[in-house]
Amino acid sequence: MSEIGDTFKKAPKRKPSKGKSISVSPEMREAYAEMIRQRAEKEEVYGRHLPQDETRRR
Repeated sequence: MSEIGDTFKKAPKRKPSKGKSISVSPEMREAYAEMIRQRAEKEEVYGRHLPQDETRRR
């Protein structure tokens, strides 16, 4: 029962870990950029078909 004082103490703060850094080939970088462009285009096309003003429908 004498250890109760240590049980409820705050844990020391941890240092934030640094992010990982990787190198990719130019082909992979271009493929990733193309995938991002395609996704943005699909979202734009999808957004055109959604109703613009929700208050008018009610």
